[in-house]
Order: sequence, then C-alpha cells, then structure tokens
Amino acid sequence: MPLALERPARLCTALLALMLAGACASKHTSGTGSAASRGTYKIGKPYSIDGITYVPMEEFRHVETGIASWYGPGFHGKNTANGETYDQHDRTAAHRTLQMPSVLRVTNLENGQSTVVRVNDRGPFARSRIIDLSRVAAEELGMTRSGTARVRIDQLEAESQAVKQIAISGGGPDEQRAAIDRYAAGRGAPLPATATAQAPPPPSAPPPPPPVPTPAVTVYPSASPRPAAAPVEASGSVGGAGRGGSAPSIASIAAAASVPPPASGVPGGGFYVQTGAFSTAGNAEKQRGMIASYGTSEISQSSSGGRELYRVRLGPYTTQEAAGIVADRLKRSGYGDARVVAD
Repeated sequence: MPLALERPARLCTALLALMLAGACASKHTSGTGSAASRGTYKIGKPYSIDGITYVPMEEFRHVETGIASWYGPGFHGKNTANGETYDQHDRTAAHRTLQMPSVLRVTNLENGQSTVVRVNDRGPFARSRIIDLSRVAAEELGMTRSGTARVRIDQLEAESQAVKQIAISGGGPDEQRAAIDRYAAGRGAPLPATATAQAPPPPSAPPPPPPVPTPAVTVYPSASPRPAAAPVEASGSVGGAGRGGSAPSIASIAAAASVPPPASGVPGGGFYVQTGAFSTAGNAEKQRGMIASYGTSEISQSSSGGRELYRVRLGPYTTQEAAGIVADRLKRSGYGDARVVAD
C-alpha cells in the first residue's frame, strides 16, 4: 500500500478501536442497578453511642413520633450502611434500628404532608432526632428550609415484607421502588418465585396503626441501671438546618421515649473519633462547633515537637465498632481526617 494511503488507514483503525473501547466502558459502568450499588438485606449488630446501646432488629409495624432532619449534598454518591449508593434525589432515609431495606410513611405533623421512603442507611448519631431523610423526601414534606420537622413514622408492613424478599433475592433499589409503586397503585407487588410463599398477600387497605407508639429499642449498659423514671418522648432543640445546611453536619437522634443514662454509666477512657488537630485554640473551637450535632465533643490539648496542639474529638464510645460507625459517617460527610483513637 502506498505510504500516503497507509497512514490514513492506520489512523481510521486506531479511532475505531477507541470508539469500541469507549462503548464497552459505557456499557459496564452506566445505570443505577450496577452490582456495586444494589445493596444487601441487613439488620446489623448492637452498637453503643454516647453510652446508649441500640439493638437493630427486624420489625414490620414500627410507629414512632419525633423530630426528623435531612441530609443531602455531603453524602450524595457515597455508600449507605447497606451498600447502596446514596442518591439525594431518591426517597430514602436513615434510621437507627430498623432493618434495611424497609418502607415507612413519614408524615409532617406541622403541615400534614407525607411521603413514603425506603430505609437504607443508619443514623442520625446524636440525641434529639429520630430519622434522617433524603433531600427529595424533605422537599415533599416541606421541611428543607427549616431543616427539621416534627413527624410521625408508620412502617408499611406489606411493602417492607416485599422489599425484604426482593433484596434477599438479589434485587436492587430499582426493583424495590417498582414494588412500592405497585402497592401505591393498588396492584400489590409480585415477589421472586423463591420467596412468594413467605410474603403475605397485599392488604386491600392500609392496616390501621397501633394506638400506642412503639419506642425505638434502647438498652443501657449493664454497668448503669435503667432509670426508674417513666420514659418521655424525645424532644429537645430543633434549631439548625441539619445536614441540609451550608456546613456538613449530621442531624442528631434520640429514640422516642428514651432517657439518657446517668453520667456514671459511661466508663472512663474508651474510644474517640478525632476530626482534626490544630495549632490554635480558635480553629479547634470553630471545628468543634461544626461537628457538635454528631454527639458529645471536646478539645484535648497536647504537644508534639515542642508545639501545642488542640485535638477536636467526639466520644467516648464504649467499643471501637461504635466509634467506627461515627468516623465512617463523618468521612462521608466531608471530614476526611476523622479517625478512631483509643484513650
């Protein structure tokens, strides 16, 4: 072949190879249903935060009333607790004890608006709020501007059973959302053949909620006896914009009807989550204010190489696993230096 014709031929061959490679890459990485984002069915082990032990368990008729908040940009695209990819435009939520996935109707008691969400994450991690909602769910409840709202949670039994079986059978968020939509349309949701016998048929009408709200499970450490006072419903300050504000933050939670344990119940030492070390106390105080909603925070003074350092940290936590849960959530909200330290 003449040299003048050989070079264009080689160029065309190279361009065709690049186009084919790009098409293959696009085929394998596109779509929300990829294996990396499908998630799993997960309940999880008990964990302790701020001296309170939370026991995740499988429930299908959970009812709870308290303060909701929302989280969005700082977590978008990162992993949730059950392995899905968090999408702030999907109707999802974080809860401390319910199995993942499960389905809840959340009603804003201040304006009557409601939405249906799938639980696919753990949290919030402090004491005054009961659920964290995705951005789109918060928009549907009319609470993005205020950041928080008083809500009622009603678990949808049939839908929760359906998404459980779909997740166990390998189905991801897309299949679960389709099942929820079919229930909303009154058609029910066909389940995988391997699980059909285990799931109840869809009810003709939504089951009435129990007359008395069921508090979230809270178990106090054996070293600290449970307070004798009657449980009270979670309340506390509702100020701040939660995780929807300008600074990355995590909305706090208290299980409805939980009472904080006595201070003596938290052992000395333990595990902490350090978020940063600063050469000036002013900068340390600034970061401490930004992470205050994550839990109990402090500034610990130390020295290194003849210089004074001010370490910002959260805790103490009774186990390394509990501290790890908080550190992981901090990292996903933008605090990349968060790490577990033992004292």
